[in-house]
Amino acid sequence: MIDGVLLHPLKQIPDERGKIMHMLKSTDPHFEKFGEIYFSCVYPGVIKGWHRHSRMTLNYAVVAGLIKMVLYDDRKGSPTHGQIQEIFLGESNYCLLKIPPMVWNGFKGAGTQMAMVANCATIPHDPQEIERVDPFTPSIPYDWDIKH
Repeated sequence: MIDGVLLHPLKQIPDERGKIMHMLKSTDPHFEKFGEIYFSCVYPGVIKGWHRHSRMTLNYAVVAGLIKMVLYDDRKGSPTHGQIQEIFLGESNYCLLKIPPMVWNGFKGAGTQMAMVANCATIPHDPQEIERVDPFTPSIPYDWDIKH
């Protein structure tokens, strides 16, 4: 795992009416603070990335569909500097992914349906604290193609 990243399994409670999908409670030991929650939807094969935040911690959970989440650590002095991490998140691997500030991240829709990603961010959206680069930038050593 990239330093500071947390992958926490989440509960799904099914019954004959449907199910409940837990995400984040203020009493969880990994909860920091609430800034805003939003949902990002992505079609299969579409890439949303790369971006990183200077102050915001991201708390992602994929409530429908499947994504390939990719993280890249270029933080100077980090014990995981230069590392890439791939995580497949979705209904079959329902987890909370906590991403600290300054870690590059992006995701690609996988599977056959649109995926819905929930983010419970620690601060409200601020365009001054986000940095974006093209998904195919040579500055991040990652190939988004399917690996057979």
